[in-house]
Amino acid sequence: MVEDTALERMKSKRTWLSALLTAVLIGLLLLLPTGYELAGSSDIDGSDRLRARVVSVDDTTIKDTGLVRSGEQVCQITLLEGEHKGETYRAFNMLNGSFEQDKIYKTGEQALVLVSYDASGGTVSSVSMIDHYRIAGEILLLLAFFAGLILFAGWTGLRAMLSFVLAVLSIWKVLVPACLNGANPILVGALITAALSVLTIALVFGFDRRCLAACTGAIAGLVITAVLGVVCTNAFQIHGAVMSFSESLLYSGFEYLNLTQIFMASIFIGSSGAMMDLAVDIAASVHEVVEKRPDLSRLEAIKSGVHVGQAAMGTQITTLLLAYSGSYIALLMVFMAQGTPMINIFNYKYVASEIIHTLVGSLGLVAVAPLTALASGVFLAHPEQAVRAEITPIKE
Repeated sequence: MVEDTALERMKSKRTWLSALLTAVLIGLLLLLPTGYELAGSSDIDGSDRLRARVVSVDDTTIKDTGLVRSGEQVCQITLLEGEHKGETYRAFNMLNGSFEQDKIYKTGEQALVLVSYDASGGTVSSVSMIDHYRIAGEILLLLAFFAGLILFAGWTGLRAMLSFVLAVLSIWKVLVPACLNGANPILVGALITAALSVLTIALVFGFDRRCLAACTGAIAGLVITAVLGVVCTNAFQIHGAVMSFSESLLYSGFEYLNLTQIFMASIFIGSSGAMMDLAVDIAASVHEVVEKRPDLSRLEAIKSGVHVGQAAMGTQITTLLLAYSGSYIALLMVFMAQGTPMINIFNYKYVASEIIHTLVGSLGLVAVAPLTALASGVFLAHPEQAVRAEITPIKE
């Protein structure tokens, strides 16, 4: 009993250490500049982006031609923040005939507006509608998510929250700026994903042998997925321009970026979460078995890990498939509605790119299962206890 209590205290200290390290990294990332903070500031373009309320709308100049809406919507708005808070102005909302880009405003809604000033910077010269204001709702949704995590899972939920925040900041503060600055996306993505894997798994287990086993399997699967992603992207002749907004990025002054390498990095980054999940499941299961059966040999522990991996892989692979294909439902409906032959569908580069995402990520999962089982058997089994059990005589 005393030994169990001491062991639990040691595990608690390890998880506290990983949580403290993660919190420190989050603080450092919050302070880390990306170098692109001033790209759209008021000091550059002489304008502010402010929250406003739509007081009234004038739709008389909007023309409807079938499904296409064009023209200009004129809105009376009241600024809700800034130096001119409470003042009412006329704002313009240009329609380009695109459902994807156009917005239609209604009275009482909140909007994000672009307020431009005259040369002196004190008088408002014009106001343009940018989009509906969604920040408040997004913040409430995020807070509800964090509250649910903590209320349901307690200390474990808090650690999951830290992991979530660290992943978001790592991508926004490190990965994205590094890629914009011309760094190799595959190398940077692999390093960041590997580091996130270690810290995320450490938040679950603490820095112990379970963490070592799970990290070994997850990072090995990550490397295999990265290599397969590079090979398959080149073999299928996929250009990185298949990613949304990628060409807009080139035309924004970043023509030196290698979009194909960014696409390759997105393959293993997208599947890394599932690989971490599978590695943690196998390592935790093997550890539990070994704790209950300390006489278990390494080979038997490995077999137990393989059986757990076989059971978990089915749902994990389906999860990847649904995650990737869910955003392409409209495209699949277009293919079916137009009667596109299957041979054309599978040769279409957008479909081929999703096939690479799904199958390469799934192959990475297939590799993670036996590798994590092997690492778990090596690091978690107690061979010296097995030997002792074999030579200990049975008492009459």
